[in-house]
Amino acid sequence: MNKKLAAALSGGAVLMLVLSGCGGDDGQEKANAWAKKVCDQWQPELKKIETANAEIKRVASESSKSDEVQKTDSAAFGTMTESYKAMAAVLQSVGAPPVKNGAATQEAAAKGFEATSKGYADLKAMMDALDAQDKAKFADGLKQVAGGLKDATKGGQDALHQLNAGGLDKAINSQKGCQVATMSASDK
Repeated sequence: MNKKLAAALSGGAVLMLVLSGCGGDDGQEKANAWAKKVCDQWQPELKKIETANAEIKRVASESSKSDEVQKTDSAAFGTMTESYKAMAAVLQSVGAPPVKNGAATQEAAAKGFEATSKGYADLKAMMDALDAQDKAKFADGLKQVAGGLKDATKGGQDALHQLNAGGLDKAINSQKGCQVATMSASDK
């Protein structure tokens, strides 16, 4: 069961991997400058999310102890809650991007990251409520947590879609701060 959860939870990492695409110089200096401000501030949060996903995967593959899985996953969900909340705050603080409907794009993307933050907070609460002493109940609870991942990450996926649809994909993807290590197919 732990390996299945790790596979499901690593899907959350896909959200941030969207930012790791290759971008080129599109001549939009203002968009690039805006994206640099965002990505420079997002970089620590993206690293925290990447580390949290790695910890979930590690404990799922190495540990058969329910209490260790619970503790590690809960901490990871807490980290993701705070990181996505911080990413939303960054979007709100840097001002509207210099694209058509920039303010609407900014607002929608920030709300999306806030929704993902709340989604991970809900998953953390679910994880914390599991009975690690009863292996059967714990396994059933893990299935429910894994099932909630799609909903938890939807807001962040929507946020990235808003930024991409707003014409910021090349500017963001070209910033070193928004690039994270990608996982190979064998890592998933």
